[in-house]
Amino acid sequence: MKTRIALAQINTTVGDFAGNIAKIVEAARAAHRDGARLLVTPELALSGYPPEDLLLRPAFYAACAAALAELAAQLKPFTGLSVVVGHPHRDGAEADGIANAASGHGNANRPIERGLPPVDTYNAASLVVDGRIAGTYRKQDLPNTEVFDEKRYFASDAAPFVFELDGVKYGIVICEDAWHASAAQLAKAAGAEVLLIPNGSPYHLNKDATRIDILRARIAETGLPMVYVNLVGAQDELVFDGGSFVLDAKGEVVAKMPQFIEGHMVVEFDGAHPQKGRIAASESLEAQVYAALVLGVRDYIGKNGFPGAIVGLSGGVDSALVLAIACDALGPERVRAVMMPSRYTADISMLDAADMARRLGVRYDEIPIAPMVYAFRSSLAREFEGLPEDATEENIQARIRGTLLMALSNKFGSLVLTTGNKSEMAVGYCTLYGDMAGGFAVIKDIAKTLVYRLCRYRNEAALFAQRDVIPERILTRAPSAELRENQTDQDSLPPYDVLDAIMQMYMEEDKSLADIVAAGFAREDVTRVTRLLKLNEYKRRQAPIGIRVTHRAFGRDWRYPITSRYTEPIQ
Repeated sequence: MKTRIALAQINTTVGDFAGNIAKIVEAARAAHRDGARLLVTPELALSGYPPEDLLLRPAFYAACAAALAELAAQLKPFTGLSVVVGHPHRDGAEADGIANAASGHGNANRPIERGLPPVDTYNAASLVVDGRIAGTYRKQDLPNTEVFDEKRYFASDAAPFVFELDGVKYGIVICEDAWHASAAQLAKAAGAEVLLIPNGSPYHLNKDATRIDILRARIAETGLPMVYVNLVGAQDELVFDGGSFVLDAKGEVVAKMPQFIEGHMVVEFDGAHPQKGRIAASESLEAQVYAALVLGVRDYIGKNGFPGAIVGLSGGVDSALVLAIACDALGPERVRAVMMPSRYTADISMLDAADMARRLGVRYDEIPIAPMVYAFRSSLAREFEGLPEDATEENIQARIRGTLLMALSNKFGSLVLTTGNKSEMAVGYCTLYGDMAGGFAVIKDIAKTLVYRLCRYRNEAALFAQRDVIPERILTRAPSAELRENQTDQDSLPPYDVLDAIMQMYMEEDKSLADIVAAGFAREDVTRVTRLLKLNEYKRRQAPIGIRVTHRAFGRDWRYPITSRYTEPIQ
């Protein structure tokens, strides 16, 4: 018998139950119209993902239970359509309901014990059929690495959930379950012929290929075809890229949705065998990363209700990339560029900044900071008398610029996008309360060498109606902070290709110092870069959150102590 299965690759928002219900119902309406018998939504689609410490609030589970009941009622008119919906689940929350949550009675309001493993809260997915909950699967394997800490919130279960539809038995496993053998094998042992896999899998470089490789390993063990449905959209620093797909029993991709785009897809099955469908083309690494950054900015600003963005434009490559991303995410009418020249700002920096603003069509203002620098230095003259100039005077300039940008943000409500890249953040080539001041760090996980590649991509990609938005001179000049005469970044840092390679091996790949030296890097460069990495942790802890695109970003992935006397030897 032929059956149509719909995949809902939707962009949910944490805690927006009404909005998330509306998206699921919209997907169900489209699936029903297209003759689908089954609709699969992403992991925790009802609540949004990840809810983090909202999952420590008993009332949140009661709200989830009420939302699930409301969703089931709204799905009832779609006769003949079964829906798999992901949601947080707490035993007893459905029975207690919202009324008891409000009154302070019932299991839904029993405090969740801090510091103890959860015993009755689960990452779950329920099957909704004809307006009722036909059954619920509880996730078995809970990730506790990288940005994941599900063991903080959820208990794991060991029971499979298999249901029959049109003569075929379907088993549900959730995200991390598919990265291990047990859950899939239990589902098969319970009779499953097809696996349905709701996901909240955040993007990082090459993640798309990794997912397919992992699922092929499960297929080799079970012989079961798989329907993988992933979330799309951004939640704080995480970006979910979608890229949902279907694999047949041989591990071949028979259908695949585009990355970074919300949408629905219907795949036809002949019994338990998926038939060939649409397969989205794979994108280059630069295209993926650029799309992730655009989506991250659009959702962070949009979901948090900011009217627009402000970018401090310097005439350099980092701020140029951030400005292009902001315009592609929000439209130029919602972006404002501000140039704040000092006595050290080169004329060509001002010309290039104004040129780029004109090409993109954004509002562009110049606010010279020389009078403010003079006022600061005059005020500090007595304190600094007899002392040589150093980074102090350079940082005053950066902090004046940060203050001006934040003043504009306060007055007009737009969010300041900071422009520091991962290479600079790694070694502290940034100023606290200066160029680090702002609300969202767009390229904080982008190494400097990748910054240039993304700029080239943005200028050349046929995807964009307007190309060459970044003036060529910005891409060919030696990078400089322009805080003193004739300054370049390489006065203070190793060449960026060297710095980035050492950073990647040490910070992202956990290579030893000896391994990095053995790979051909100079001992003094390895010692210098890793020492700076250690010394500047205190700065990074005070940086705004930003978009994660590598498997290890500064922030939730990187938890090194600020106060530490350990120094790794090079043997």
